[in-house]
Amino acid sequence: MESAQPRHLIVTVYGLYARGEGGWMSVARLISLMADLGVDQAAVRSSISRLKRRGMLRPRRQGGAAGYELSEEGLAILKEGDRRIFNQDRATLADGWLLAVFSVPESERNKRHTLRTQLTRLGFGTTAPGVWIAPAHLSGATEDMLRRLDLNGYADLFHGQHLAFGDLAEKVRRWWDLDQLERLYAEFVGAHGPAEDAPADDQDDRSAFVKYVRLLTDWRRLPYLDPGLPAELLPDNWVGIRAADLFFTLQAQWARPAERHAVTSS
Repeated sequence: MESAQPRHLIVTVYGLYARGEGGWMSVARLISLMADLGVDQAAVRSSISRLKRRGMLRPRRQGGAAGYELSEEGLAILKEGDRRIFNQDRATLADGWLLAVFSVPESERNKRHTLRTQLTRLGFGTTAPGVWIAPAHLSGATEDMLRRLDLNGYADLFHGQHLAFGDLAEKVRRWWDLDQLERLYAEFVGAHGPAEDAPADDQDDRSAFVKYVRLLTDWRRLPYLDPGLPAELLPDNWVGIRAADLFFTLQAQWARPAERHAVTSS
């Protein structure tokens, strides 16, 4: 799979190691940690500028040191991400479905674009123009997103069951691009290898840090593309289950030594 971009690695580092410090990290510490990941200083500063323009980071000095802290929006995005990225639960058919229907005036097309982008980011599929669908367990995250972006006045959310007609598993393949998702999961498994081939015991803390940050950065987008669809509706031997098992196994091995390295680099 393609190497993660520096700004994606920075978001991972902030999500893992800055929130315990109120969301702040010094520039010097960030540059040091990113150097461990093979990212040079110029790329770090360029990526910080992009994250600042996007409203994810903002500059703040602390104890005389220059640094950046996560904005309220950045903290909210990471908090919502925790529920998705580190959640092993999968929906069941009994949970039902969440439908999102929205109507945005032509004069506010930018909000329509934002709505579509955010629903896609949360993992919604589309059943018809203007009708979006997701497993019902995403209702809380969807409500939070709509309120946070002041879009709740343009959308209605419904909770229901699929009653008829046709084969639901076949429809799910149309509503979500499972072929693409399967390729991405296979790339993840190929990039990070069988869990048993990567024991933590003989890895030093720095190596664990590098492996864990890259693992989490590669994994982060997958739970959004796959919204936890019921296993009954997925192809046999779904590679996403193997990918999740690999991620959580390696996380258990690498998270603690990676944190030790991040702390000693402060």
